[in-house]
Amino acid sequence: MTSKKLVNSVVGCADDALAGLVACNPGLQLLQGHRVALRSDLDSLQGRVALLSGGGSGHEPAHAGFIGKGMLTGVIAGAVFTSPAVGSILAAIRAVAQAGTAGTLLIVKNYTGDRLNFGLAREQARAEGLPVEMVVIGDDSAFTVLKKAGRRGLCGTVLIHKVAGALAEAGVGLEEIAERVSEVAKAMGTLGVSLSSCSVPGSRPTFELAASEVELGLGIHGEAGVRRVQMATADETVALMLDHMTDPSNVSRVPVQPGSSVVLMVNNLGGLSFLELGIVADAAVRCLEGRQVKIARALVGTFMSALEMPGVSLTLLLADEPLLKLIDADTTAAAWPHMARASVTGRTRSRAAPTAPPEAPEAAAAAGGVPSHRVVHVLEQVCTTLQDLEEPLNALDRAAGDGDCGTTHSRAAQAIQGWLEQGPPPTSPARLLSSLSVLLLEKMGGSSGALYGLFLTAAAQPLKAKTDLAAWSAAMDAGLDAMRKYGKAAPGDRTMLDSLWAAGQELQAWKHPGASLLPVLKKAVQSAAAAAEATKTMEAAAGRASYISSARLDQPDPGAVAAAAILRAILEALQSLAV
Repeated sequence: MTSKKLVNSVVGCADDALAGLVACNPGLQLLQGHRVALRSDLDSLQGRVALLSGGGSGHEPAHAGFIGKGMLTGVIAGAVFTSPAVGSILAAIRAVAQAGTAGTLLIVKNYTGDRLNFGLAREQARAEGLPVEMVVIGDDSAFTVLKKAGRRGLCGTVLIHKVAGALAEAGVGLEEIAERVSEVAKAMGTLGVSLSSCSVPGSRPTFELAASEVELGLGIHGEAGVRRVQMATADETVALMLDHMTDPSNVSRVPVQPGSSVVLMVNNLGGLSFLELGIVADAAVRCLEGRQVKIARALVGTFMSALEMPGVSLTLLLADEPLLKLIDADTTAAAWPHMARASVTGRTRSRAAPTAPPEAPEAAAAAGGVPSHRVVHVLEQVCTTLQDLEEPLNALDRAAGDGDCGTTHSRAAQAIQGWLEQGPPPTSPARLLSSLSVLLLEKMGGSSGALYGLFLTAAAQPLKAKTDLAAWSAAMDAGLDAMRKYGKAAPGDRTMLDSLWAAGQELQAWKHPGASLLPVLKKAVQSAAAAAEATKTMEAAAGRASYISSARLDQPDPGAVAAAAILRAILEALQSLAV
């Protein structure tokens, strides 16, 4: 099957994509009759060298995203993964020549079709008397043995656009720019890895990978790489890539060694999530610095893609201070990132978190706390209950959420157990609830962690002055008020609040003289369980389930079930202690 693509037509997708870029960028204009984008201020370039690049479409934002002052003058785009037409390349050369530029440099990725078509256009332009030079960029570090075709042109070409653009903006001549960027390209290498293939509009994926495989050293047109390796962690994959790129036995290696200063480019090949991209970037920085390589500049983003390919490439460019000045030079190119003009290596990346202010001394009435062994027994009972309910709660959550309610509560139980292993918990009720609040906010995660954290934080406040049953009832009221205020849920909205609210109504009896602990708590637990069961017939009005059709919600709310189970665990633990 061909993959789905959001296009108007397969034939016209490259034209439409370029037209869309130009339509949204006042700094660009199309060359009539050709798939060519040029700077809108072309006439302001008199006396400066023009820079033209291009190639097949499908590599966006390359190449048209790098048109602008300080980078490319124009771009010639081919169909998807297809070299542009000779006539269009020649038309672009003529257009920039007519604007009075001081010659044209063609920056070409090393692929046969691009070399041939750009080369032919160059020869025709030179036959017309136009000064044109061409540099062919091959930065691929995949192949340990090079054949006649040489190294493929990959994402490092974008760095050449930047260096050449800065030189042209500074008024450097055509031949000198060509010579200097050719030298820069020799100190650069790129390697890609992909989790799966991409597909040209209207076609099937170019290759297939098993679930346990990744492709190392692939090209930007979906070509297979040098070998397939087992899926591994980001750290392991990045280390493998850097090992391959810098291996002394690799003829296409980057000559990086301890003490080297490099520009690092972490490039999304199109379908990698920003989450994964950040993880890879962190792994690359740590790995390089662990090898005593100085990262002078770091660029992270999508620079040269392969349609929707879920993969990443790493580019390393050996860079001294003069080269860094060219990398840092200003540009108006839309796709060039706002990059920090400072070394990544050697700076402080974190600062100590401020400590929480010391708690105010509690009133004498609260001095007598709960014995530590009783607290531990109750919390252990709660933890066991939540761990036993992990899969049942997940099953309930799959109908209304993302299926992780049980996992979230089990994670909370594990955090509490780990906390208890560190030492006896606070015996003061207020401090106990405050400590649990901080723990759940940090370790439980999800909206449940935040809601429980809010509940416990607010509930702790009335217990600072008193710890009798009336104070515990007031604590319940304070916790429920906080959940309603920030969670925006109300009783009857099919949330965890339904169970807790029902229990809270029963606990009002604790405020009356002569009230007893266990009988009232038992009624509260029964009411909470009934309220949780009743949520199966409610229409969700808050939380993630509110986005689901009520016809699909025929089971109790998992949060309400969990809250009722916690209350029951507390009751059972207290009953066993009373025996």
